[in-house]
Amino acid sequence: MAEAVHLSSEQQDIAALAKGGRTNFLGFLLRLAARIPFLFIAGRLYGAEDLGRFASATIAVELAAQLATLGQKRGLAQQLARDDRDGASVVADALMLSGFVSAVLAALLYAFPAPMFPSGHYTHLQRLLPLTVVPLALGDIALAALAYRFDVGATVRARSVVEPWTLSIVAGAVWLAGMAFLPIRESGLILAYVASIFAATLTAFVPLLRSYGAPRQWSPRPIDLLRLAVSNLPLAGADAIEWGTRKLDLFLLGVFQVPPAVIGIYYVAQQVATLPQKLKTSFEPILGPVITRNLQSGNFPAVARQVCQVGFWITAAQAGVALALGIPGAAVMGLVGPGFVAGTAALALLLTAEVAAAPAVVSEAALIYVARLRNLWISLGTIVLQGVLTIAFMLAAQRLGFNPLMQAAGAAAALAIALACASLAKSRLLASLLGDKITNWRWALLWAAAPAVLVGALTKLMPEWVELAIGIPAILGVYGLVIWRRGFGPEDRILFKKQAP
Repeated sequence: MAEAVHLSSEQQDIAALAKGGRTNFLGFLLRLAARIPFLFIAGRLYGAEDLGRFASATIAVELAAQLATLGQKRGLAQQLARDDRDGASVVADALMLSGFVSAVLAALLYAFPAPMFPSGHYTHLQRLLPLTVVPLALGDIALAALAYRFDVGATVRARSVVEPWTLSIVAGAVWLAGMAFLPIRESGLILAYVASIFAATLTAFVPLLRSYGAPRQWSPRPIDLLRLAVSNLPLAGADAIEWGTRKLDLFLLGVFQVPPAVIGIYYVAQQVATLPQKLKTSFEPILGPVITRNLQSGNFPAVARQVCQVGFWITAAQAGVALALGIPGAAVMGLVGPGFVAGTAALALLLTAEVAAAPAVVSEAALIYVARLRNLWISLGTIVLQGVLTIAFMLAAQRLGFNPLMQAAGAAAALAIALACASLAKSRLLASLLGDKITNWRWALLWAAAPAVLVGALTKLMPEWVELAIGIPAILGVYGLVIWRRGFGPEDRILFKKQAP
């Protein structure tokens, strides 16, 4: 049973972060359980080519939604902390601003669908895809507002339960319906995506209204909204670039005319690999309010400790997940379909990239308040480096006569290198600004990884079902036991304790 402890003020901040971490880890497990059925349905029923076209089509609408939030996913915490109005009015301003921008971008994508469907081939139902831009942007704002009040459960319900399960259920239902009416089957994955986004946003707005209520005596402030948009431009840029680093590889694979089937295989590897990404990105809204309060009081050492603390939690969790999914990678990819096993190398590299990115994310959670523009420049440098490396690796693979799957692995390697460089740069910048050391590394990570790799190697000698059903839990179990005994100190163990009321 969890132990109740009395905490100091700073420990209460760590405890709030820990509570978010526990909830988000549950959300990760739920999302993993829900994402696998979708990948199975998409891979086995629709096939790699349809999946590749679906992946390419959703890039444009997700970019539009990222831009439409105008950096408010992270900037809203600061706005709520310093605005003298009630929270409902501040949130209403944010929703109005993002709602207007997202509606304009959705209309443009509907009028000019080429960014979504560069081949020019799409159905009338597939052209409804831009409808998701508005609910995507508004849902992110709603969840950021709830996270400011430490309601991480809303994010788990919306993004880890409702969205992926709706995606899986509707994709399967449309495929079955397509047995009688074939034209609808061609649009099945996109229809499922549209349904999942609307369902997730509705799930986010219910607790938002309960928490903040309807705004009273609220009147929009156009000038303030404009100032908010301008001040959030560095945040919006950083958010778009963070998103873009996970999509640039898919985009460049399309530019290099890699077959849709290969893009579909890479998309599956990316979906599995980016599941652990939620462990770090969902900490951001919780970390933001804590950091804001300490920065306002000038308590820089506390900010440094909190960044290091959360950074270690995220790195430790992601490293364990990467080992558990990467060692039996062929079996994991084989769940989607026999043809997807060829993406195992890309999966391993993408999992490595997510571990490498963790220090950058937690450092950025503080940098957006103390060095927005410098953080943005580092982010720009990251995506430029990724693009240059991706093109270089893919051209080298082509000249050496490697198959398209090796080109895809080159794109994954470029992402891992670029994110590792970003982590180093952002950690050093934050350390210089706070006057304290910023690091997520502890030798216990290596001590925990060694026996986990050994267990994984032994399970690979067994049948695939054993590798998945027993191997993955065994790898996580051994890793978790060692990291608990060798890596977790008293403050780390707050992650598993309840704060006394």
